[in-house]
Parts: sequence; C-alpha cells; structure tokens
Amino acid sequence: MFRTYGNEPFHIVVVHGGPGAVGTVAPVAREIGQTRGVLEPLQTAYTLEGQIEELRQVIEQNATTPVIFIGHSWGAWLCALVTAAYPDLVRKLILVSSGPFEDKYVPQIAENRLKRLRPREREEFLQIVDMLNGPTASEGADMALQRLGELAHKADCYDPIEIPNDTTDLSGLVDPGKMYQGVWPKAAALRETGELLRRVATIQCPVVAIHGDCDPHPAEGIRRPLAANLKDFHMIILDKCGHTPWEERHAQDTFYEILEREISASQ
Repeated sequence: MFRTYGNEPFHIVVVHGGPGAVGTVAPVAREIGQTRGVLEPLQTAYTLEGQIEELRQVIEQNATTPVIFIGHSWGAWLCALVTAAYPDLVRKLILVSSGPFEDKYVPQIAENRLKRLRPREREEFLQIVDMLNGPTASEGADMALQRLGELAHKADCYDPIEIPNDTTDLSGLVDPGKMYQGVWPKAAALRETGELLRRVATIQCPVVAIHGDCDPHPAEGIRRPLAANLKDFHMIILDKCGHTPWEERHAQDTFYEILEREISASQ
C-alpha cells in the first residue's frame, strides 16, 4: 500500500519508521509534495525480508526509478537494505535519525533515553522492554508498545511542536505490536552479527545522514561505520534537535532546507 503527494513522476520515496509506525512520515511527504511527486509506502509485511520485498515492489510498480530514498528511524535501515539489495532502484539515500549500524553503540540509546525520564518513567520503560523481549510478549503487546512509544517520544524530543495531524485513519491497516515482534528481532540480529553493515557497505549511490544533536541514538554509530565503508557519504548534524526533526521547534526549517538542497542536487 502507499499514498502519493504532488504529481507524477514520483521520484521521491519517504519511508516511515517503527517497525509499525505507519503514516508517521506523512508531514514530510506532504511538505515535499508541494513541489515534487512523492510516494509514501505503508509497510504491511510482518517479516524483515517481507518488508524489503514489499518496498521493492511498491517502488518498481509505482515510482519512477531511480528514486531518492528518505527513510526515518527504522525506515532508514529499511531503505538502506533495499538500496543494497536493489541498487538500480535508488539514486540517493537519505537517512534521517537512523539507528546505529554497529551493536557496540546500542547501550548508549537506552542510557540516553533513561537520563531524560523521571524515575517512575524509567522503571516503567525498563519493565515494558523486558516484557516485550520475554516469552509472554504477545499478551498485551499493542498496548505495551504504544506506551513504550510514548515514553520514548518524550525522551527523544528536544523542543517539540504540534504539526497538522494526518486525517487518514490507518489504525486498522496493521497490528503494530505483531509487526514489531515479527521484524525487529531479525533486524537487530543483523546488526549484532555485523551482517547489517556488510550489506550496507555495498551501497554505491550517494548517502546522506541527517541527525539531531539531541537524538538518543548516538550520531557516531552512523558516522563512523558509514564513513569507513561508503565511498560517497556525508553527515549533517541538526542543532537543538531530537529524533523527529520535522517536529522540532529549532530544527524544522533547517531540516526542510537540507532536504530541498539534497534533493535538488540529485535531480
């Protein structure tokens, strides 16, 4: 499934995070779609390889290739994996608030988040993570995942602002808890074994990472691995910015200016 903004040709593809955060990049797609054709895929597959193939199929059937990929958070990884597997489909890869590409940086994410939460919220955060990783994870997973997302969002933001809501109801499209549990463990295992970076290291097109200086995901976990393995890579750090740049008071305008510049440079 997918949504479109602007008019054909659809050269730009904006991909949501999660796994399971369907529709969350609509504000970005809508903004870019004021002047260009944009495709917003809505992931519905419940496995990692299923999401890779689903995204490939949506692009091949509905976009004008090669495309400019803009992936947020988990979507940054997904775009990178599709780019590595199907290089002819992608002209440029833009990673927004990506997770780190090596396992050694992972502990810093929780550490950074927990420092920004109140004591009771920290306790709740850790309890939910343990539950989702435990044998009874399927029981109440949706509610737990929703609450975990609320706590993570609080920790991930620097100075958030309200933006227009997406009026399309996507609540029944997927089961976010089931999707997260079906996709994320395999993705995390790819990072843990080094397979994620091995795949990404094969990418030949230009790669740009945009990252907030207050994003709990350590910027060095993106910068160091990719700079060491990609021939055409650069990273841009946004000041006073958390994990979702288009919702940040001090970074929103700069974020869209950077996207415009990177898109224009590749068209």
